[in-house]
Amino acid sequence: MRIPLSRPLILASNSPRRQQLLAQCGFEFSIEARPTDEVFPTTMPPDEVPAYLAQKKAEQFQYAAKDSIILCADTIVVKDDLILNKPADETAASEMLQRLSGTTHRVVTGVCLLDGNNMTTQTDIATVTLREFSRSELDFYVKYQPPFDKAGGYGIQDWIGLIGIERIEGSYYTIMGLPTHLVYDMLRPYFIE
Repeated sequence: MRIPLSRPLILASNSPRRQQLLAQCGFEFSIEARPTDEVFPTTMPPDEVPAYLAQKKAEQFQYAAKDSIILCADTIVVKDDLILNKPADETAASEMLQRLSGTTHRVVTGVCLLDGNNMTTQTDIATVTLREFSRSELDFYVKYQPPFDKAGGYGIQDWIGLIGIERIEGSYYTIMGLPTHLVYDMLRPYFIE
């Protein structure tokens, strides 16, 4: 099943998870990610950062947006008001996971839709509680499912999520990186009935 849209949809992301989720929603799209400086004001509250970065990504497509709909997203993990981005290496991934082990944290995803000069941005927040992990469990995960492309150093759909998530408040898909319920509603004005 495909949902026809009045204009071509471009997903500005190389994330295989975002691509999978958007396809499962029934949308046809092309993929075109452009390099974006992901720097944000240090005084910005963490929960505002993903929407800000999604807008910055969308701004890279302002000329392409005349004929297409551009969809951008950004996800962060927040623990004690500290943003845990994608880990650079195994050591950083282990440290992030150790910080999250046995605690509750927020996952914040911002989505931006650009159509010509019209830019719409929304944010969704989910709360995740993880059980406490042993050192061997963390080492196993980092070694066999390298989480270097995931905010907070883990993927909810990965082994660590399967064995370690005790509770979720909010959308599972927001934690995966694309709040599909928001995206669907944001794209609804473009549906061809």
